[in-house]
Amino acid sequence: MPTPPITIYSTPTCAYCKMAKEYLTGKGIPFTDTDVSVDRKAQEEMIAKSGQFGVPVIDVGGKIIVGFDKRKLDEYLGDGQ
Repeated sequence: MPTPPITIYSTPTCAYCKMAKEYLTGKGIPFTDTDVSVDRKAQEEMIAKSGQFGVPVIDVGGKIIVGFDKRKLDEYLGDGQ
């Protein structure tokens, strides 16, 4: 099954953002990293999708995860752990 498109809304200073990106990179899963500290439009998009101002917000094919929730990320990616 193909991996759904993944966008991580993040900031450069966010430790959980870094952990999420390292986790996906370690699994060889491609993603788009969007820095909401400099991209106002992306920030508004993130808030509209999640209702949250904090990062990371991870969009996995339209399913939204607020924070770095490894279990939910695996579930949405089809790893079922």
